[in-house]
Amino acid sequence: MSVQRVLITGACGVVGTLMRPRLAKPGRVLRLLDVREPEPAADGEAVETITASVTDPDAMAAACEGVDAVIHLGGHSRENTWDETLRVNIHGTQVVLNAAQEAGVPRAILASSNHSVGFRRNDEGGEGGVPADSSPRPDTYYGVSKAAIEALGSLYHSRFGMDVIAIRIGSCFESPLKLGPRGLSTWLSPDDGARLFEACLAAPSPGYRLIWGVSDNTRRVYSLAEAEALGYKSLDNAETYADQLAGQPAPTGPAAEYLGGPFVTAPLGEPNPL
Repeated sequence: MSVQRVLITGACGVVGTLMRPRLAKPGRVLRLLDVREPEPAADGEAVETITASVTDPDAMAAACEGVDAVIHLGGHSRENTWDETLRVNIHGTQVVLNAAQEAGVPRAILASSNHSVGFRRNDEGGEGGVPADSSPRPDTYYGVSKAAIEALGSLYHSRFGMDVIAIRIGSCFESPLKLGPRGLSTWLSPDDGARLFEACLAAPSPGYRLIWGVSDNTRRVYSLAEAEALGYKSLDNAETYADQLAGQPAPTGPAAEYLGGPFVTAPLGEPNPL
């Protein structure tokens, strides 16, 4: 049986940590890369660990050798200074894609964000939800970096024929409770996240795609059509947590009107806990 090797950058981050056990399966080796040393393999887990930065061309070249696909989660996951955002998120993604292309990796899956379109209104998609390929309207430097990541993915597909799927993730945590009432629309459950990544890994010749990463939540404002076209099927719904959020104040003002929520009024360039 052939073995599939998948490189996951940012493997020690929130999404990487949630995906690691869910993407492990027979016939697959997860090559885990992070600036922090990844945990060693658990019993029955087939992993390779690399401690390195996505901004290091030599490290990324070595990490991409013999890889069948890259899931790029590495980078700052919140607002940061422009210099840091440029260095890690934008430059780091170019380093990853360049290493993957030179190593002949056929597929890259990039973690984008709703913040690449944070200044689009929640209601502009109509009944079907905001289309996944809506043009960028970033809400922060972080959002700009995610729009740039999407553009880099498009470039590497068009120039080199690499299959690239950019996922505009809503919010992926164990539960939507972390984000309060807003999480009832934006949540991507960890299990649905794994289903989505599996669909992205398996879809035949997807070319370049932009899709939303979200569960089929009762209150979602994002279109699932593009992800479903790749074979994704959500089985979770944030509404099961609604009773636990009863009584918490819902967002108001711009945070309630735009996809970026509180990011649309957060100070630019200042690290925030949102």
